Amino acid sequence: MLTVPKHLALCLFWLSAMAESTVNAQGSQAPRPVGAPTAKVLKAFPVNTFLESIVAAPDGAFLVSSYPDGKVYEIDSRGESKLFAQINGTIAGLAFQCPGDLLVSGWAGGKEPAVFRVSKAGKPELLLKLAGGMFPNGWSHLKGSRFLLADSFKGVIWEVDVAKKSARVWLQHELLARLDDKSQLPGVNGLKIFADTLYASNGQRQLLLRIPLTPEGEPKTPQVFVKDLVVDDFAFDTRGNLYGATHMQNSVVKVSPTGEITTLAGLDGGLAGSTAVAFGRGQDDSDSIFVTTNGGMSLRPPGGIQPGRVVRVKVGERGAPLCF
Repeated sequence: MLTVPKHLALCLFWLSAMAESTVNAQGSQAPRPVGAPTAKVLKAFPVNTFLESIVAAPDGAFLVSSYPDGKVYEIDSRGESKLFAQINGTIAGLAFQCPGDLLVSGWAGGKEPAVFRVSKAGKPELLLKLAGGMFPNGWSHLKGSRFLLADSFKGVIWEVDVAKKSARVWLQHELLARLDDKSQLPGVNGLKIFADTLYASNGQRQLLLRIPLTPEGEPKTPQVFVKDLVVDDFAFDTRGNLYGATHMQNSVVKVSPTGEITTLAGLDGGLAGSTAVAFGRGQDDSDSIFVTTNGGMSLRPPGGIQPGRVVRVKVGERGAPLCF
């Protein structure tokens, strides 16, 4: 009998999500489609490439993580790509050190929950192992050398101090946890701070959460922002609109500050298995989001699994700051 390690369930959990849930806007109104923003494929990888996370570098290039094989690729504005780093393990979320090296969440040797750091030259190192961790996933900068890291199975948010090479549980709350800890559906997943508030997605509970912050960077009580919406990772524009990848819904949605949901682009735009979102930082693409996909590896779309892609969607807004 084939046993799948828990962290490899990332490739499978959205299949259950589709069966268990319908994706609606806050309350019960379905996401409102918008008249087609421009969606254009920047880079296509071979079929069965599971792109999991994306960040924009200061020079305008993008770094994307390939989940199963520990590879980080660099992609320039023309769509040309090269291998930036090879990590000995399985990897998930990416974040920059504000400014500085690249932080990567994952599993050392494919087994032990860990945080890696990759230099500007692409040299990786094991920064620390997360004792008691289970599924390290999405990142957000907090302040200084302090970062927040979602643990999707443990149902907590870690604080990782990259200067001290230390980690502690920053917040544990039922809204971060899974409803059923035997299920392979994740709890807390994506993280981003906007306007002194941490936003978090919880896939199994189908929630977007708000977590106000104290001046010292400690959490207040989590609040439900949007219900009945499964979001993987996301990004904010400067106006406070959230742009979320819906994974098996094969789309990217815009969530206004009041919780109204609009579908911006979908399967026709190349977004089969959308996983993460980042704003461009180049002179010619700062008005666009860039979305990674796995081509529908988690749930085969009509016509079969597609290439893993990075897709540009022009939204006419600029990205919010990621460093505080």
